[in-house]
Amino acid sequence: MTLFSAILLGIVQGVTEFLPVSSSGHLAIAEQLLGVKGAADIPEFFDVLLHLGTLAAVFVAYWSDIREMVLELFRGISDMAHGTTPTPAPPARRMILLIIVGTLPLFIVLPVRHLVEGLGHNLYFVAAALIVTGCLLYASDRVPRGRKTERTASLRDVLIVGVGQAIATCPGISRSGTTITAGCFVGFERRFAVRYSFLMSIPAILGANLLSLKDAAEAGIAWGEVPLYLVGVAVAAAVGYACIRLLKLIADKGKFGAFAYYCWAVGALTLIFTMIR
Repeated sequence: MTLFSAILLGIVQGVTEFLPVSSSGHLAIAEQLLGVKGAADIPEFFDVLLHLGTLAAVFVAYWSDIREMVLELFRGISDMAHGTTPTPAPPARRMILLIIVGTLPLFIVLPVRHLVEGLGHNLYFVAAALIVTGCLLYASDRVPRGRKTERTASLRDVLIVGVGQAIATCPGISRSGTTITAGCFVGFERRFAVRYSFLMSIPAILGANLLSLKDAAEAGIAWGEVPLYLVGVAVAAAVGYACIRLLKLIADKGKFGAFAYYCWAVGALTLIFTMIR
């Protein structure tokens, strides 16, 4: 791997992780175009390290929410111990429950995760998945505006969003695009759909990193390339933070469908490239 490749992949990850256009799909395309492989013959290793950078961006952008949820967790434990749990539960405490429930469908993917990750080597599948992502985004703009927030969203609502996140483990299906669209379909307020999508990504990304690091440690890590990996992580964090701010502005206007045309174009070009190659 070269420094240019590490920086370029960091930019790709930072942009596509938060804008609803599929980071995994773009990374799969970029890696095959550049001929870049991951550490220790595990192509997914560097991809997941890049997610650490974008995870750091989520912590910075939503630090006040994360801080309040951590504090509320300890308050909740104290209330349970003293039998003083308030009704209704504080919003931050309820958000913890919503994130936990929304994360549960990911456990269904665990037994077949290597098979799902392997789909990234098939550019036909990645291209088709990008086109599907475009269709979801196009449909999201045609859903009536919802009003649900962490105070009123039901466990059924977040479970549906969680199923969307599980489906989005397939390369080319945008995690943020799918979860935001699913949130819109179940009646989430647009800004809450974006905030919930990003906060729900924290346990998902941490879990993926733990699994990937375990596999990499067993196979051996190419330590000589770690400095290049860290450059990519830093670039992904900086670019990712800028994209979070951009998506917040877009959420205020409630227009995600414009990204549909981009996904359709990239999917079509990838199909053409793959066929002529």
